[in-house]
Amino acid sequence: MSDFNQEKAYASQEDVYYDDGREIELLHFVYNHPSLADIRGSPTRVLQAIDEYGRKKKYLMNVGEDKGKIVTDLIAEVKPQIMVELGGYVGYSAVLFGNALRAAGGTRYYSLERSPEFAAVVSSLVNLAGLQGIVQVEVGPSSESLKRLHMDGRLLHIDLLFLDHHKPAYLTDLKLCEYLRLVRPGTVLAADNVIKPGNPPYLEYVRSSVTEKKKSYSIGGDGSTKYREKHASWVENPLVGHEREDGGDTEIRGNPFLVYESKLVKSFEPTGIPDGVEITRCVGEER
Repeated sequence: MSDFNQEKAYASQEDVYYDDGREIELLHFVYNHPSLADIRGSPTRVLQAIDEYGRKKKYLMNVGEDKGKIVTDLIAEVKPQIMVELGGYVGYSAVLFGNALRAAGGTRYYSLERSPEFAAVVSSLVNLAGLQGIVQVEVGPSSESLKRLHMDGRLLHIDLLFLDHHKPAYLTDLKLCEYLRLVRPGTVLAADNVIKPGNPPYLEYVRSSVTEKKKSYSIGGDGSTKYREKHASWVENPLVGHEREDGGDTEIRGNPFLVYESKLVKSFEPTGIPDGVEITRCVGEER
């Protein structure tokens, strides 16, 4: 892991660091930018404008350049047709990864965002970047959006899943995707913020063998009981970023027979604070 370039660091994260008007302020900043004519239709310049706001004005809880490159490199390698992100916030990841998906020959990027206000910001900046043909924004709790997209027949499988929403929902939403057969052998997962603030239940699950997962199911009945009990203090009082997302459906059993290979790629938050992305590949299914 290379050193962080402090010259590009975002402003420090405050006690209240989102949903205080800064997201709309960001839109005004971008659309009043003196280089707006050059920004239109350019994903790179849209990202530069968002980063400029984050550095010169107020902190934004974006994936940022450093961790973003981990995922864009992954997109170039995997060449997914369908990619889904859980947690869109202001659209930084949708623009960055949607553009990378288009370059890799992909067809659809679904950005799932619970907040209607944040989703509107995502849509505006996606359109400004000229990515409206590839990026589809879905408003509502992630679990409900996943079920709706699946039921409508618009989402039958996921090639690459980026998790960056309410941290306790990582595991429940993964299990939902397993249950719906959206995640299956060949799917790749990229989970943000696994160091800051961390996500013990999710990491334990994707790093467990099939045997270990089956044991937890036999103990807890639905699998979630063991993880909830073992990590109860973290689940009840998580230091999270996207608290607007609900915890998901804890009764979903998922598919403990899926085989995962998982590794942590260390990097940095946009502020320079160490963080990492957990890259997990579904490599098979045991019965």
